[in-house]
Amino acid sequence: MSRQLLAMALAPLLGLFILGIGNGFLATVITLRLDAAGESPVVIGWVSSAYFIGLALGAMLNDRLLLRIGHIRAYGSFASLVAVTVLLQGLVAEPWAWFVLRLIGGWATVGVYLVIESWLLTSGDQKVRGRLLALYMISLYAAGVLGQLLLGVTEAMGGAASFMVIAMLASLSVLPMAMIPRDSPLIERAEPLSPLRLITVTPTGVMGSFGSGLAVAAVYSLLPLYLQRIGLSVAQVGQMMAVVVLGAMLLQYPVGRWSDRHDRQMVLILIGAFTALISAAVLMLPMTPWTLAVALFLLGGGVFSLYPVAVGHAADRAPAGALVRMSQGLLLINAIGSTLSPPLISPIMVAVGDAGLFWSLGGLGLFLVAFFGWRRSVRPAPVPVAPFAPTTPMSSAGAELVVTEELMQGAIEHEHMEDLSEVMPEVAVAEPLVGPPPPDEAHIVYFDEADDSEPAEGEQGELALAEESDSDARR
Repeated sequence: MSRQLLAMALAPLLGLFILGIGNGFLATVITLRLDAAGESPVVIGWVSSAYFIGLALGAMLNDRLLLRIGHIRAYGSFASLVAVTVLLQGLVAEPWAWFVLRLIGGWATVGVYLVIESWLLTSGDQKVRGRLLALYMISLYAAGVLGQLLLGVTEAMGGAASFMVIAMLASLSVLPMAMIPRDSPLIERAEPLSPLRLITVTPTGVMGSFGSGLAVAAVYSLLPLYLQRIGLSVAQVGQMMAVVVLGAMLLQYPVGRWSDRHDRQMVLILIGAFTALISAAVLMLPMTPWTLAVALFLLGGGVFSLYPVAVGHAADRAPAGALVRMSQGLLLINAIGSTLSPPLISPIMVAVGDAGLFWSLGGLGLFLVAFFGWRRSVRPAPVPVAPFAPTTPMSSAGAELVVTEELMQGAIEHEHMEDLSEVMPEVAVAEPLVGPPPPDEAHIVYFDEADDSEPAEGEQGELALAEESDSDARR
């Protein structure tokens, strides 16, 4: 990865890191405050789902503001709105008010994510996309680790101290975007992809994003409740949540690098199986504080790696002109899954006990393994286009062809455009992407082995011109 690419990604990643410190433990603060106020898990689940409803609404609408005013000003607008909603939560402690404020906060937060993801996806190509997304997730989860560790400190201050700290961090996150010199990437003006069309283009990417939303929302919203119900203090809950996010952070880059070098569908299958295995271990094995910490560390590494790998797989199926629309659509799918997660899983926890959280996560992991395995059997991973290798001519007429890197990239793009032409007419092209190579990059020389006679006088001139063009091309 070049220094220029890292410099281009520095400002958005640093801004996301600062905002993520506060946003990382806001959900935990809200869950613990509602539980301390005597609210039921169902009420806690609905207040938590309000945030994800806002994520879904923002994923449908926020691209318009981004396309109208650009990445930097859009980021400043969304981050400021996050700060305002958090401060209002410190002033009003009613569940209905928190529901509304969490909805607005989710709408603003997904705008921040859309700015960052579209910035990174349009900054790099397919060869580094997995690592860029991994750096994005590492920044987010590293901030989450620090935020969870701050939970005990801010809660000990009492009152609205936690909300004030979170709001200050959201405001400070604008500074890197406004002060660090950089060029923001160009974005295309295009209509967003509807969920139905996105499902047609990349079913695996859609299901991976949806499953990630279900799992991550359950971890953020209901895992603190589970930990407090088994007897941990507020500070210990924060430490365990920090362990979860730490596992997500440390395993992001290895998984992203692995997905760049192997079939991403197979990586998704293994992530689903790993999630189911860790959930079963928590349910079946005796848990001490240390073994629980190890299990949660591994669970975070599996659950939180699902979304970036799914996004990378989906982006591999899209041409460069559709990346922003693809990112927006997957954020919407992810937000829908996150919205449904607390209302679906919290009744299971009421019915079968607090361990219902891990029964739900294990069942989700097994379902994803089955779905990704089915999709891989229906549509195997494409075979990369191999460089041209000359072979012995089988007839008296042979050809010498210089295959350039541009021709290979054109063949790959043409394959992707064929997959998308039926469901995305706006990206279809009128002319084939792969055609005869330009004269200065490829040449074809025909010869007849059976003819050993001297060329005619007119043919000598044509032969001389061909040899001169061949010499220029080789230079």
